[in-house]
Amino acid sequence: MNTSEKLELLKKEIGQVLIGKDDIVEMIFISLINDGHVLLESVPGTGKTLLAKSFAKTINGSFKRIQFTPDLLPSDVTGIQFFHPKEQDFQLRIGPVMTNILLADEINRATPRTQSSLLEVMEERQVTIDGETISLPKPFIVIATQNPIESQQGTFALPEAQMDRFFMQIQLDYPTFEEEKNILKTYRNGTPFSNLKNVLTIEDIHQMKEDVKTVLISEEVEDYILNIVHLSRNHEDIQMGISPRGTLALMRAAQGKAYVNNRTFVTPQDVKDVAVFLLAHRLVLSLEASLRKTNIQVIESILKNVEVPVEHGAI
Repeated sequence: MNTSEKLELLKKEIGQVLIGKDDIVEMIFISLINDGHVLLESVPGTGKTLLAKSFAKTINGSFKRIQFTPDLLPSDVTGIQFFHPKEQDFQLRIGPVMTNILLADEINRATPRTQSSLLEVMEERQVTIDGETISLPKPFIVIATQNPIESQQGTFALPEAQMDRFFMQIQLDYPTFEEEKNILKTYRNGTPFSNLKNVLTIEDIHQMKEDVKTVLISEEVEDYILNIVHLSRNHEDIQMGISPRGTLALMRAAQGKAYVNNRTFVTPQDVKDVAVFLLAHRLVLSLEASLRKTNIQVIESILKNVEVPVEHGAI
């Protein structure tokens, strides 16, 4: 069974509980095989938590959830050394980060100090508690959620350094009329979550992580990626453009897009298909531009203004 067929199985399985989210499942799958973290942004009740839980179940991975609140402490996330009275000794208690898929629910409700406790976890795949460093399971990704229309009271915007560590930001829209009609039929007799099956294994994911690195990128496509990035750094509407981390993320996501379509080479269309998910959240617009445009609109404008190389087929 090739990768495309495995992905279709995954979409079909998750589609039993999340109607009309096949494109989102594909993007999270591309993030997973690239060790990339995902920021889901949507109004409450659109299935963000269910999506993360379903992903973990269908790949037979472990899942932990942290509800971020203003009183959450860094040790509640990473863990703590505590004194055990009976043993008369300090013992290590690792936090919920010790998992394959970590759901950081409403991440922007935690204080900046607690948010920053995820920086080492996301970048290094390890956690340090009182000088002791522990490696996290593989694969490990953070799926964080936030509500885009919450009032500023009780929320703390994610700093640019943390936004840049998210491989993708994905917007979950309301379902269409027909999709919501199917949701009513599907959930009429209760939730079908318990019926989800494992269609992939952790070993499958490890193999895919190695295979996706072999997808070839021509010099023309590399230049196309660089032209997009460099235009973002010299754009009148942008105060801070794409970082080198963002450049690498765009390349890896384009490889992932080609890989899930069973191609051994990246096309310019692969780059365009993933660019908004990879780049929009990494931009900082100028004050004037932010009053007139969204980050997504600016990225779409950049894509229109960068010349697309001619595709020559396989490399």
